[in-house]
Amino acid sequence: MWKGVGVTLGYGAEADLMLWPETKSRVFLNTLWLFLRGGTVACLGIGVCIGSHAMALADGPEIGPQAPDTDYSPTNGLGSWIWAAKTYDRQTCQLWRAFDIPEQSVVTHARLVLTVDNEFTLYLDGRELGRGAEWRELFIYDVTHLLSPGVHTLAIKAYNSSFLAGMIFCLHVDFGDGTMLEVKSDSSWRIVPEGTKRWMTKKKAAKAWPQATAVAPLGGAPWWINPQNVNLIPMLQPIKVYFWQTGWFQISLLSLSGAVILISLKLVAQLALHRKEQWLLQRERARIAMDFHDDLGARMTGLVVRGEVVQSELPEDSETRRQIDGLCEEARGILSTMDEILWAVNPKRDSFRDFTSYICGYAQEFFKPTGIQCWFDLDPAASSAVLSLPLKRALLMAVKETLNNVVKHSRATEVVLQIKWQARKLVVAISDNGAGFDKTSLRPGRNGLANMAQRMSELGGTCCITSEPGKGCRTEFSIPLKDARRPAWHWMTRSDRPLQPGPAAATETSDDHIPQIHDAAKHY
Repeated sequence: MWKGVGVTLGYGAEADLMLWPETKSRVFLNTLWLFLRGGTVACLGIGVCIGSHAMALADGPEIGPQAPDTDYSPTNGLGSWIWAAKTYDRQTCQLWRAFDIPEQSVVTHARLVLTVDNEFTLYLDGRELGRGAEWRELFIYDVTHLLSPGVHTLAIKAYNSSFLAGMIFCLHVDFGDGTMLEVKSDSSWRIVPEGTKRWMTKKKAAKAWPQATAVAPLGGAPWWINPQNVNLIPMLQPIKVYFWQTGWFQISLLSLSGAVILISLKLVAQLALHRKEQWLLQRERARIAMDFHDDLGARMTGLVVRGEVVQSELPEDSETRRQIDGLCEEARGILSTMDEILWAVNPKRDSFRDFTSYICGYAQEFFKPTGIQCWFDLDPAASSAVLSLPLKRALLMAVKETLNNVVKHSRATEVVLQIKWQARKLVVAISDNGAGFDKTSLRPGRNGLANMAQRMSELGGTCCITSEPGKGCRTEFSIPLKDARRPAWHWMTRSDRPLQPGPAAATETSDDHIPQIHDAAKHY
């Protein structure tokens, strides 16, 4: 018998946990199972428990799981059913309430309980927490992690499909110091007129917002005393806002994007203006070349012809004839110089092919009366490239000075002229098999090579002269070109844009700078 009593008490406690949410059929099955396990006395004991729980179930609707506190009821703390002053079918009612969490308070637990006849959408500080559409059930939200010291806003957008309407609510907040805060549904709530903007986040009610009307107390007809069901919503967590989602980052990014767009537009405008300037410059160069050729060139040619006519009419031993012959030679020299200027100025002669052809032709004509054999080593890969006027002019003058030095001082029999592209640089090298020289024997006061070094330095390039006695001399001009290979976006500019020299290096024209070209500046 005592064994039966022990089974009765033990399974009686188990039945107390099991039978709360069970139906009558489940109760019957539990009773049968205990009867088989514990005997008659156990059956009688569990029968008493079944009877007591059956009476409790008969008093009202079935309720969901209880909180750990045995004294807790989901209806504890609920206020009255509230609504707008007037109720009608298909009505939307916007209820608003603000509350304050004291400074330096620590929220240990916060529970929000509500329901609405018929539908609702719940907001806390503008954040949607959930929705419901069954007034016979309660909805419980754990908002512990959403509350911090300061003013908070509760907003409920409720909808009444037909007949009566109401909202019942309770917010219970426990603090770490043992105090608590309760916000209930009562007349302190405000009814927000439809069409009001951002009302879910306002911290202070407008004077035009009327107070809510208490329709009925908790349990008042036609609403329930105990809900049919309790819906426990999982604990809500604060929304994580990453730095790229913050307003300051998005404003900064927008500002940066706007600045980039403005700078890009400015650069495009400058590029268009530069292209216009380049086009005007090219047209002016073509006009000047044409005027030189048609006007000055024709006049100088006429002077030479007339001088030769006058010269032919004078005796051969005449002093006047000898002077006129000198004038004709000077005129021919001026024509040759004009030809060089026209070649440099004419934009139709800016191609790399024209540059190499002119330099090679000049070298051949220059060495023809000297008996020096001239060889050429040219790079055909850059034949379509375009050179700028300053670059062409400077290289021409430097090459002429070098060839002149070869004829005057080297005693060479062969000269090699190289024009190459190397690592985004234009390289022009002149090598001879002459006597060479020793830098210690250089005579001061001669500026020929110093001028060549200065010309290259102004273009951002270098002039390098290498020589040893009996091993000839090599003079190399190297100029970096920033557009030696056009980028993929070269279509934004005209395809015939001249290649410009790179940034100019620091220039010095004193004798102290000459050792950078192997102290050869004073040789000639």
